[in-house]
Amino acid sequence: MHISHSSEDDNLKRLLSFSVVDLQGKCGHFDIEKDGRAKELVFERTRYAYNDALEYFNDNFLSQINSLGLSIALKESDSDVSV
Repeated sequence: MHISHSSEDDNLKRLLSFSVVDLQGKCGHFDIEKDGRAKELVFERTRYAYNDALEYFNDNFLSQINSLGLSIALKESDSDVSV
């Protein structure tokens, strides 16, 4: 987003947290520090929210959202089987 000042920090933190919650609701729980695809989607959703274009995010990133959700579901089912 090429922001070179700190006056937007609080707003960006708020938007990032909203994005994490939204994507975890759609895809399942992920650790943003360990899952690069999840981190990228959080950043992209935040960019759309920051630019008042959030209504386009789901359509534009549907395949990535579905892929992340399937990946998380498969990891969860694999961990359930191994227990």
